[in-house]
Amino acid sequence: MAKQYVPAEVEERLYAWWEAKGYFKPAPDNGKQCFVVSMPPPNVTGRLHMGHAMFVALEDIMARFHRMRGHPTLWLPGTDHAGIATQMLVERDLKSKGVERVALGREGFLDKVWEWKEEYGGAITAQIRRLGASCDWSRERFTLQPELCEAVTEAFVTLHERGLVYRGEYMVNWSPVLGTAVSDLEVDYLYYFDYPLADGSGAIPVATTRPETILGDACVCVHPEDERYKEFVGKLVRVPGTQREVPVIADDYVEREFGTGALKVTPAHDVNDYAIGQRHGLPLLNILNKDATMNEAAGKYAGLDRYAEGRRRGSWLRPPRPCCPQVEEHTQRVPRSQRSGEVIEPLVSTQWFVKMGGMAGKGLEAVRSGETKILPERFEKVYFNWLENIQDWCVSRQLWWGHRIPVWYVDSAPGKYYCARSEEEARKRAEAELGPGVVLRQDDDVLDTWFSSGLWPFATVGWPQQALGGDLTGGGAPAGSDLARFYPSSVMETGYDILFFWVARMMMLGLEFTGKAPFHTIYLHGLVRDAKGQKMSKTKGNVVDPLDTIDTMGTDALRLSLVTGVTPGQDVPLSEDKIQANRNFANKLWNTARFLTIGLADLPAEQRQALAVTGPLAEADLAALALPERYIVSRVHALATDVTAQLSSYDFGPAGQSIYSFLWDEYADWYLEISKGRIASADARAAADARRTLVYVLDTCLRLLHPYMPFITEELWQRLPHEGESIMVADWPLMEEAGELPRDAAAEAEFASLQALVRGIRNARAEYRVEPAKKVAATVLAAPRLAAAVRSEAAALEVLARVATGALLVEEAGSDAAAAAEQAAGEGAVRLILGDGLEVLLPISDLVDADKERARLGKQQTKLEADIGKLEARLSSDGFAGKAPEAVVAKARNELADMKTKLAAVLEGLAKL
Repeated sequence: MAKQYVPAEVEERLYAWWEAKGYFKPAPDNGKQCFVVSMPPPNVTGRLHMGHAMFVALEDIMARFHRMRGHPTLWLPGTDHAGIATQMLVERDLKSKGVERVALGREGFLDKVWEWKEEYGGAITAQIRRLGASCDWSRERFTLQPELCEAVTEAFVTLHERGLVYRGEYMVNWSPVLGTAVSDLEVDYLYYFDYPLADGSGAIPVATTRPETILGDACVCVHPEDERYKEFVGKLVRVPGTQREVPVIADDYVEREFGTGALKVTPAHDVNDYAIGQRHGLPLLNILNKDATMNEAAGKYAGLDRYAEGRRRGSWLRPPRPCCPQVEEHTQRVPRSQRSGEVIEPLVSTQWFVKMGGMAGKGLEAVRSGETKILPERFEKVYFNWLENIQDWCVSRQLWWGHRIPVWYVDSAPGKYYCARSEEEARKRAEAELGPGVVLRQDDDVLDTWFSSGLWPFATVGWPQQALGGDLTGGGAPAGSDLARFYPSSVMETGYDILFFWVARMMMLGLEFTGKAPFHTIYLHGLVRDAKGQKMSKTKGNVVDPLDTIDTMGTDALRLSLVTGVTPGQDVPLSEDKIQANRNFANKLWNTARFLTIGLADLPAEQRQALAVTGPLAEADLAALALPERYIVSRVHALATDVTAQLSSYDFGPAGQSIYSFLWDEYADWYLEISKGRIASADARAAADARRTLVYVLDTCLRLLHPYMPFITEELWQRLPHEGESIMVADWPLMEEAGELPRDAAAEAEFASLQALVRGIRNARAEYRVEPAKKVAATVLAAPRLAAAVRSEAAALEVLARVATGALLVEEAGSDAAAAAEQAAGEGAVRLILGDGLEVLLPISDLVDADKERARLGKQQTKLEADIGKLEARLSSDGFAGKAPEAVVAKARNELADMKTKLAAVLEGLAKL
């Protein structure tokens, strides 16, 4: 084995092998429930970003976990035609070559888009493969492939037949840049407020997308280099709707180009604002109850719903009178396009709409009844709020790229149109009604991209082709068909930012066309941000590119970094330091396995293969092992039990962190070190048990870690004694049909005492600055059972604690021998009380240069006493305590308390010397 793990030498080879072996495809029916997850289809011409990396990591963890537990698993990949985004991209490219879309005509332009798709469309899927995605590429779908076009047409025509589609003139959101109507959901609203200066000299204009949190504002923040606002930094402004004054501060988090360049900061209600608040010592003013109503801190607005009263009605945003006489507050609501950024114009035009009221009712009931569960649960209220206040959906778009609306007009009969599954069907109906020779013209518009995406869970597995009667409610799908096996999906995993854009629409359309909710669980992840919690953007220069990261750190390190420390629905801070730490973890794991494989290399092949793990260790076999082996096996069984429960309940962050901590802190730092002496000892059984345990525990950990870090775990598993072709299809350490894994609580407790002994000696050495090269003697006074354990592991404990060989004396507490040992240790010995029935005496006076240590501590004492005096004087000054912000004063008091604690420790050290 190489001395270091080199991901580039492993990843492409293993991925190609997995795919060639067919491991990504769902296994045949075996009596277990299928696990199904549909990939949120990225834009076909997109480039991989951290949002993609996040969903790939999470969904691949789910797929690999359930596959190893024996569930036939389908993770279905695909791409979206992304109507507006792709058309804008191709138009921009053509314009750079001097070609206008209109000059090409519809067919000519569409030919160019298809050429673009063929040239660049495979890039995103190739990049997703680099992330280790174990999806079934043989079932890859594209929203404009013929089968899905048929599904879209069928869905629109069926809705029209049911009276749920209509055409009418209504006011819509018109994007002048895009030249098309856009959905209400594709419009962001910026609310503009004036924050009057407390001295009455003017006001600072602030733009926000969250007016409902104004009452919790702690400051107004501007960029330190923004010339417009430099003169205001340090002044006070009045929060609209209140008489409360807050400071104007400067922080480089602010984007000068957004809104007015001045940012309202509400640390208690925004992740990024919280980070600003921590940097500047701002107070946390929580104005919301857990049910999202305003609390008592909102004053007269207490009890009001944050959105209903705050955003929709806007009543409290406009106080009845100005906060100061010179400047009158005002609010302005400006809509902007999410895609192009320009101001949206309300425009009356003829469009196609889908009636949403009835479908929304079904979507609400599916979640309220528990048929579908949303994680985290707090997003249920957001879902309910949207669906309870839903408007009819404008689904027509004035574009050329997309699903053309299946409606044909008869120009000779104004107002006459036919909604049909094909032009042939429309012509038959028209000629039957109007006579032969009718000239038909298809509607020029295309359907909103979210309409086709809304059919994704069932259109990708055979609807309507496999649905009897074209509708699952009319009898279901044929047994054994993809539609019967893989619908509904087990889980829909996606970002919380498209809960209504996409997820709610899938719910409503799935229930409408199949009578079933399209998935059992909706898992919502947060947005990936930089280490400071800021949004990644090219202008800030804080974008972490996943492909560059894979090239330098490896896929596994990136995946682990994205999912550890993550809570569902919370934004994820990501830094290069975190990724580097997980790259170091991969190397630690590699070196741990390397040590083991080198130790096994000299064994005969048959003896080596006999170490392969064939199933969980039985209780009787566990009981027959020595203490260190019983401890580590019991702990890995506890780990397997916990991780299985956590992954089953979508707690990916804690599960990943648990595996990381166990491998690093318990297996590598403790058992591996102890096993070295046991393998080298003359006790053949102890050596054999240690080897078997090393393999068993590492094999178990590799299986648990495989969903997170698939490449390195496969590579290492192949180098261990093993049975089966791939870890990817090996049994999970705790299968559903198996009972509980055996544990040994007594062994865990005893070994914890040995760990406490080693840590105690290590800490004492550090505290007294004993040079690392010097070894100490130690006398252990312990209860009888624990004393026996210490004696049996004395050799290993001496190595771990840097005690001289043979200098670890063990006596039973309270015995005559213990009293004699205490007397022999002398008055200068350090006594460590490490727990009930466990003490250690360390005669280390001869190992410490007392004069040198006194001098060092004396310098610390002098400096601390001087710093304490200065800070006490500052705090007693009226000019500081009475005028400085409360948060600054509190920070100074905390610093003073910390200094006094350090001084007490220094004085205690001097007293001991």
